[in-house]
Amino acid sequence: MIDPALFDPSAISDEIRAQNADIVAKLSTLPDPMSVPPALVRERRRQGLGPFPLMAPSPRAQTIAIDGPAGPIPLRIIAPDNPRGVYFHIHGGGWTWGTADEQDPWLDRLADRCGLAVVSVEYRLAPENPYPAAPDECEAAALWVIREAESRFGTSRLFIGGESAGAHLSAVTILRLRDRHGLDPFRGANLFAGCYDLNLTPSVRLWGSERLILNTNDVRVFADNFCGSIDRYDPDVSPLFADLKGLPPALFSVGTRDMLLDDTLFMASRWAAAGNRTELAVWPGGCHVFIRFESAMAEKALSRIDAFVEAL
Repeated sequence: MIDPALFDPSAISDEIRAQNADIVAKLSTLPDPMSVPPALVRERRRQGLGPFPLMAPSPRAQTIAIDGPAGPIPLRIIAPDNPRGVYFHIHGGGWTWGTADEQDPWLDRLADRCGLAVVSVEYRLAPENPYPAAPDECEAAALWVIREAESRFGTSRLFIGGESAGAHLSAVTILRLRDRHGLDPFRGANLFAGCYDLNLTPSVRLWGSERLILNTNDVRVFADNFCGSIDRYDPDVSPLFADLKGLPPALFSVGTRDMLLDDTLFMASRWAAAGNRTELAVWPGGCHVFIRFESAMAEKALSRIDAFVEAL
């Protein structure tokens, strides 16, 4: 069972407690991001005006374009010399915001510490491009990685991962590869603070209006942007409802002050119950994708990811 001590308020460090208070205070002074057009929010994020601090771009990153179902798909590649594996990365942002170049330091870290060539896909965003645009492009990019890994990077040791909506799309991509192509290519999946039920889990519905990165209305709008009026119980939309047998080892990570907490707890439980190797890392007081903020706990969470990859 999950250790209940992780959820005790006394388990939250002073550093994380202060960090969360700063985030809430900052976001309370900004306009409701759901009240302005997505394009404007995307531009504000590029200027560092969103909830997350800007992360420096990698000087070694390269962008290529591959053929996709609706046109070219950009892929951002960060590769060390002589890679020992390839990590297919899918960024977050509620299917509405986010870009492949917003988290280069994480991807540089995987390249340097784990010897991985990282390929991050620039999928089309909602609401301009709702379902199935993003899953279709992630699927196409994953198939490219599978085909090209050996010839381009000299390795067929593959991983997949993402944060928030990127974790959701990673799970969807794993299932599509299994069900549509008969493929099980990944050594492991790194799934950080994903949203796996677009009907909204209890922790999302009960959160309320406090914006500790996200609030209930934010996730509802994101899900509406992505889904429109389609069936949200479809496993291709909400992978929590999928048959999860025969999937790769996965590390599920989430903070106890992440409103998507239930999504990770539920998905990790179902992943394990389907007979898959499953690791669950629950971090006291962590807000949504807390690794975007420097802290001792963020370093521990990133090191846990490094160790998970290195062990496979």
